[in-house]
Amino acid sequence: MTADEPLHFPGYEFEPPTPDGPDVEADRLPSVPHPVNWNVLTSDRAAFEWVELDRWVNWLRRTYGLGPSIIPPLWHRHSELVWELSALHLHWLCAYDEEQHGSAPLGWHQDFAEARERLHDWVAACGSRLDRDRATRQTAWPGEDPAPSVEEVTIEDRGADFRRFVVEDVARRRAVEDAFMAEAAESNHHT
Repeated sequence: MTADEPLHFPGYEFEPPTPDGPDVEADRLPSVPHPVNWNVLTSDRAAFEWVELDRWVNWLRRTYGLGPSIIPPLWHRHSELVWELSALHLHWLCAYDEEQHGSAPLGWHQDFAEARERLHDWVAACGSRLDRDRATRQTAWPGEDPAPSVEEVTIEDRGADFRRFVVEDVARRRAVEDAFMAEAAESNHHT
């Protein structure tokens, strides 16, 4: 399977949009650049955003020859990298919008230079590499339970790991949505 193949979720099939498709996405998803708050995305929106960000990150690393010390294969498993890459993606979309001022791409490249430094620092701190990954270490503050130990894992198939990660994230979000709807229906039933 390639990274561009559709993701399959139980009871739901998500077909990624074509790279040169129209500006109107299925399911009334936004067609203009918008900030992505990963903390509050619905399951459907998360599926869309993960695939779009992954496509763009793959394009970015290939276009600019970025090694794993800046964008490691399992970037999606590190929230600090997800937030940075997501913001950089939005900035790129806005800078290259046809209605943007002609110097906007230069501004993006200046900010991209700073972002590469931050990405490099975070990758060094989390210890992710081309063939190995570990969860970002957490420090417990006084009075908190000790942080869980961090184990390094070998990366066997980046594409399969990404698909599994997205399916699990979407399922987790869907479970929260379903629980909320069930509770709302129960509340309405008793009123």
